[in-house]
Amino acid sequence: MTLLEQIRDRVHHPATAREIAQILRIPREERAAFKRQLKSLVTAGELLQVRGNRFGVPDKMDVVVGKLSTNPRGFGFVVPEQSDGERKDVYIASTNLLEAMHGDRVIARVERETPKGLEGRIIRILERGSQTIVGRFETDPGGLGYVVPFDKRMLTDIHVPTGQSSSAESGEMVLVEITRWPTATRGPVGRVAEVFGRVDEPGVDTQIIIRKFGIPDTHSEDAVEEARQIGGAVKERDIRGRTDFRKVTTVTIDGEHARDFDDAITIERLPNGNCWLGVHIADVSHYVKEGSALDEEAYERGTSVYFTERAVHMFPAELATGLCSLNPNVDRLVQSCLMEVDRRGNVVRYEIHDGVINSDARMTYTDVSAIVTDRDADTIAKYKPLVPMFELMNELFEVLYQRRRRRGSIDFDLPEAEVILSEFGAIEAIVASERNVAHRIIEEFMLLANETVATHLVTNDVPSLHRVHEAPDVKKVMAFEEFITTLGYGLAGGQSPRPKHFQQLIDRMRGTPEERPIAALMLRTMQKARYDAASLGHFGLAAEYYTHFTSPIRRYPDLIVHRTLRLARHDKPFDSRSRLAQGGLTPARREELEEELPETAKHSSEMERRSDEAERELLQWKKVRFMADKVGDEYQGYVTGVASYGLFIELIEHYVEGMVHVSSMADDYYRFVEEQHVLRGENTKKIYRLGDKVAVQVVRVDMERRQVDLGIVEILEAVRREERPKGAVRSKVTPKREQKRAQRPGRRERLAKKGKGGRR
Repeated sequence: MTLLEQIRDRVHHPATAREIAQILRIPREERAAFKRQLKSLVTAGELLQVRGNRFGVPDKMDVVVGKLSTNPRGFGFVVPEQSDGERKDVYIASTNLLEAMHGDRVIARVERETPKGLEGRIIRILERGSQTIVGRFETDPGGLGYVVPFDKRMLTDIHVPTGQSSSAESGEMVLVEITRWPTATRGPVGRVAEVFGRVDEPGVDTQIIIRKFGIPDTHSEDAVEEARQIGGAVKERDIRGRTDFRKVTTVTIDGEHARDFDDAITIERLPNGNCWLGVHIADVSHYVKEGSALDEEAYERGTSVYFTERAVHMFPAELATGLCSLNPNVDRLVQSCLMEVDRRGNVVRYEIHDGVINSDARMTYTDVSAIVTDRDADTIAKYKPLVPMFELMNELFEVLYQRRRRRGSIDFDLPEAEVILSEFGAIEAIVASERNVAHRIIEEFMLLANETVATHLVTNDVPSLHRVHEAPDVKKVMAFEEFITTLGYGLAGGQSPRPKHFQQLIDRMRGTPEERPIAALMLRTMQKARYDAASLGHFGLAAEYYTHFTSPIRRYPDLIVHRTLRLARHDKPFDSRSRLAQGGLTPARREELEEELPETAKHSSEMERRSDEAERELLQWKKVRFMADKVGDEYQGYVTGVASYGLFIELIEHYVEGMVHVSSMADDYYRFVEEQHVLRGENTKKIYRLGDKVAVQVVRVDMERRQVDLGIVEILEAVRREERPKGAVRSKVTPKREQKRAQRPGRRERLAKKGKGGRR
């Protein structure tokens, strides 16, 4: 039992170090180490030191340890680290923020509970969120420099003393390192560590987002050197003891522009009519050993990050696009999951191997779709020996897809936005991405492999990481059901619907105007998928067991799964003295894994969220830039969100989301009805609800807030009509059709141009 657990169990009030030592019967010779442990627990926020030099457990003292998330309007919330399902975020007024900044790890005292939730004040800053901040360098009239944070949740500018600006010029984006944290009487002070350039220069936006989210952009020299030392070819000694799949026809199927290939497929028809499907995944774990520089960096990153014009990879290119990429016509090491699948899509037998393959072809989604869907004669002729293989893949896909449908797996299948970039990184167009049958074939095969491996881990009691997705919160389900009822829909299953009930609703909405916004609301009703050391099932996939096995080159949890699979397959003892050792799953190694995996799961989930947020923010920024020259244009869009301050509209043509602020809806006073997701006019009784199709005009593009401001066309025109008789100033934004009308020559000018006189 740890010291903290002993204090929780046996010390029933805030006590001094001496009292705790007496209660726990700490021997005198161990008290110096005991006091060091106490201080360490206080530093970590696990214990709270209060008046009288007493130590107490935070959650028994109405205090919360968590991260501070501030709002640009000045207040903040402390999000608890430990949640018992009841503990909620704590609201912190601006006057109670102490000197804390957004992202800091803090202790907050809960002072009261209101109908809106808990309120409190910050009493201690445990750990600063970041030592660096991205922002715009400026100088005041006196020549003193300061940095305006790019993230509006950073509520104060950072003063830059003379000589600490790294020659940055006003208006340039920079990375500032905090050298003195704020106090009650002065703001933060820092020095410019890096100058990016002006915000509209190519590539600067990506650099800003990378720095804002603290994503490592370069690999260490040690990691790169390790990758180089691995070499570029599989050695004969690496193949010994592996299952040889080199004579089996094998293909990879990826996008046209993919540079690394981490999965390959083999398939054949068995004499009994079943399919023998092989999913072969690059064996990254053979090369990346625990405790190595490559492993440490991969853990810290957690995942590769994919931006619109570039990727930040988890591993150096020497590894990602070299020896761990399943390139055609070369030997590559793999971990293989082979499954016998019957006519109902059930896996009736499986095998997991350390293997070696030699891919016969690097196929693209486009080519495979041309073969199995379009029946394109030229493509079929080009890949004639492989065509039967792709036809069998397509047949098995249909079987597997129908199996998932029967058990109720949720499949939104909505078109995603694909960004077309110019050579300078600017968005030229935003179109619906094509997701053809080849994409779905590979997706279905990967899902099956992940599920099969997870089942293997659980049934063999192998400690590992799992991909979990828990059932939605009952209160959120009830609110969702209440809303869709107003649109004429219903969700079967009562307060605890099963996945199939959500899928049935999606099927009923398919092709309707409200499909996309209601699907988005459904996603917000769901829990977020995450990693866990326990197998808790995957609600969205209606899967009892699920993990991530298929992409160890870009996801750290997959690498962990590969390692634990190998440990369970091998009998060699594990040397606990060497973190680089590989071997069997001994009792000591099992205990070590069970202790480490929960923290690895938590960290991997956090890094995944960081990646998602960074990718989403950069894409939104580029979309806003794309709309900059479209002020005055009119579009059709759907209401994707309703709030007290306005409507969120997604444009049908460009997949860009904009905001109609309630202040621009000047034909009435609109009130927000939260449970119905509507804005209702007090006098006109006009209603705007989630899913409504509306005509909007681009009123303003705010690059500072990275937001597109829209106006509803019928309201703008109604307001203009009312203003004209009164001689009032018209809306500053003139519709494009009126601009063109104003530019046309009048009748008199047209006659004059033709040489004819007009009426005088």
